[in-house]
Amino acid sequence: MRRMIGGVALGALLATGACTTIEAGLDGLSPASSSVQAGYAATRRPITFENVQRSDPQSVIGRSQHPKILAAYGGAYSDPKLERTLATIVGKLAAETDDPNRAYRITILNSPNVNAFALPGGYVYITRGLVALANDSAEVAAVIGHEMAHITANHGIERQQREQAAEIASRVVSEVLAGEPAGQVALARGKLSLAQFSRQQELQADILGIRHIAKAGFDPFAAARFLQAMDSYAKIRTAFQAGDPELDFLASHPSAPQRIDLANRHAREYGQPGTGTTDRDRYLAGIDGMLFGDSAVEGYVREQRFYHPGLGITFEVPKGFVIDNTAEAVLASGPNDTAIRFDGVALPKTTGLVDYVNSGWIGGLDPSSIRAFKIGNLDAVSARAEGGEYVFDVTVVRVGGQVYRFLTAVQASSAGTAAGIAGKVANSFRLLSTAEKESLKPLRIRIVTASAGDSTTSLAARMVGVEGKTAMFRLLNDLDADENVKPGTRYKIVAE
Repeated sequence: MRRMIGGVALGALLATGACTTIEAGLDGLSPASSSVQAGYAATRRPITFENVQRSDPQSVIGRSQHPKILAAYGGAYSDPKLERTLATIVGKLAAETDDPNRAYRITILNSPNVNAFALPGGYVYITRGLVALANDSAEVAAVIGHEMAHITANHGIERQQREQAAEIASRVVSEVLAGEPAGQVALARGKLSLAQFSRQQELQADILGIRHIAKAGFDPFAAARFLQAMDSYAKIRTAFQAGDPELDFLASHPSAPQRIDLANRHAREYGQPGTGTTDRDRYLAGIDGMLFGDSAVEGYVREQRFYHPGLGITFEVPKGFVIDNTAEAVLASGPNDTAIRFDGVALPKTTGLVDYVNSGWIGGLDPSSIRAFKIGNLDAVSARAEGGEYVFDVTVVRVGGQVYRFLTAVQASSAGTAAGIAGKVANSFRLLSTAEKESLKPLRIRIVTASAGDSTTSLAARMVGVEGKTAMFRLLNDLDADENVKPGTRYKIVAE
């Protein structure tokens, strides 16, 4: 149970990071573990990519992990207009590469998360969430150039070798110096060394990527702009997350201010601000109509409410909670380290809900707290549990042969609030009507041109399905807190 909550508390933080090292974590996945919605077919493969990569021994790693990446991220996002836009950017980068004999395969992942990473052998991935956050071709070029730099510098191979060596060293220390202070110090130093190694890789990729985009004619200051945008996005997403951001895996990466300062300093080596092209209008035209946020197969988040038209269900979380819709579960986190997890499992109709709650899957269960009740006309059962520093409120609701589960966790010191929050969320659960299911549509990026009478507030008011419209509008369009829109300029909004 505590491991489950740990995933909840860190889920949204992990969703906003870039350049993750994920090969080892994907070994348990298979392409069959995730169905890809019709219409989101894999990106068309470059005709010569596989042939070129056959002579590269590193390509074995990329080829083996590529199907697992697709399974983990909902498949590849197919949008011919967007693909043509990215092809133009990649073409300019490829013409100025330091490694002309290497081919690259760029895949847009069908995920709303803001992320980018690379695998050995020329496999580069960017999510459509990242594409939506970028404001021009130069910013996307900076991301792709950074990932290309990881590949050309063999960072994936170096990291893999370093982790293998550290694992062996940790095992020896644990077995030989079990429990001794010297052993604990050695383990701590090993972890710090790995973190430093990762920071150095990221900084090196930043430098190489900026040089690459400058040679290709793009604005070299785009890297710093986009790093700032990602930092701003992370702050919005994690406003109510755990109070210590150092617990986030991004703590092993350079801090955003450090990277932004470094990126600006290296960009000045190639000229003053205004050097190079941004190609903003072409980029905005390329992303107009692109899917934003969740797709129908995952369900939709609309401010404080989650809808799943396929399953025909909906529920709401309290104001101040941030919903993170993942492949495994819907997670929500709120003030005072409160976390909610929602998922569903198949359960035979012959198995009673009380028996199911008592079947052993809830650690620390208090049997005396089990209570059967109704949510509307649906059968439900709630119970309490304790584990370490947390108390849990569990509610299960039966819909046909499916049972939906709400798990609410609060710190033991705030145990009195658990039942109130859990009850409010669980009692908001209901089935969708046919009309409601038909009316739900995915959100998309729409490009609009500001008129003479428009303001930041008026354009933000046209957005739907997002919380904090003005803040999100400014973030998507890289506008400062006191900056207004300019007549005749094109901007991104989120609409159906």
